[in-house]
Amino acid sequence: MPLPPPYQDLLAEILIPEDTLQKRIGELGAQISRDYTGQDLLLICILRGGVMFLTDLIRAIETPHSIDFMAVSSYGAGARQTSGQVRINMDLSIDIAGRHVLLVEDIVDSGNTIASVLKLLQSRGPASLRVCTLLDKPAARQTPVPIDYTGFTIESKFVFGYGLDLDEYYRNLPFIGVVDLEKYQPPK
Repeated sequence: MPLPPPYQDLLAEILIPEDTLQKRIGELGAQISRDYTGQDLLLICILRGGVMFLTDLIRAIETPHSIDFMAVSSYGAGARQTSGQVRINMDLSIDIAGRHVLLVEDIVDSGNTIASVLKLLQSRGPASLRVCTLLDKPAARQTPVPIDYTGFTIESKFVFGYGLDLDEYYRNLPFIGVVDLEKYQPPK
């Protein structure tokens, strides 16, 4: 499989620059710290896209907390829309019964994936269950989902960078960019 082109060749615009991302994540961390003071907080990150967001977010949360991970898939290679089929590829290693759980997600599009994960987690008896997403695309919503903490509300654009991949590449970019759909060729 050939390597993808440099990200600059696929970038239409920088939607959210690095400094704006970091400032907002700091604000979210402060708000979460206030809201969960004195509570047994567990952050659950949805892999892989949420890792960069989680890493910066936990550094901004001052209240003691623990973390765990889930791998969930609903997108195929090169897909710009969810397949509708949600699979749990890796489940939690921690029992969440009685814990205050904050689900950390990179982006909420259709809402189908997060709704499935919330239903599964709720069945495990957490004391509370809330959602924190870096990006929210309400115009793409097919399933209503509660979002308690939102980094940025964005239009229905195809985005990548800062943990969000473009065909499994470019997660390392320090900003959120918009894909130039005239230049982007999905893999076959």
